[in-house]
Amino acid sequence: MQHKTIISVVLPAVLALSSGLSGCASSNAGNVYSRSEARQAQVVKYATVEAVQPVKIEGTRSYIGTATGAVLGGLAGSTVGGGTGQKAAAVAGAVAGGLAGTAAERALTKADGLELTVRLENGTTMSIVQEASEQQFQVGQRVRVLQHNGTYRVSS
Repeated sequence: MQHKTIISVVLPAVLALSSGLSGCASSNAGNVYSRSEARQAQVVKYATVEAVQPVKIEGTRSYIGTATGAVLGGLAGSTVGGGTGQKAAAVAGAVAGGLAGTAAERALTKADGLELTVRLENGTTMSIVQEASEQQFQVGQRVRVLQHNGTYRVSS
């Protein structure tokens, strides 16, 4: 009975934490800025779009998905059997949960992106990958290339 009490208290807290953190994933779209990027000067260069290629941006692999899955799997496994078998089930559940949590995090944080090849006014050609957004880019379109601290973005 003790394990059911632990699960009924800890499980909702872990689920709330993991769902809240997955909602915090930042965007890499050209028209989305983090709070720390606000009020920062950027170098602006003008360019012409030469190519637009759809790409996939991989999801993140951090400890959050792994840890959440391991906790949930360990809790679920600890409700199986008793004694040594219960401990083994808890460990197996934690390992399986950790792997599942990692896969879930990667799936939740992957994104559709664009590889934009642009020719700057000085003749330099650049390729910039950013998350797709409502901004539409067409070959021949004049765009702005914004640079700040080694980060580039294309904006219409």
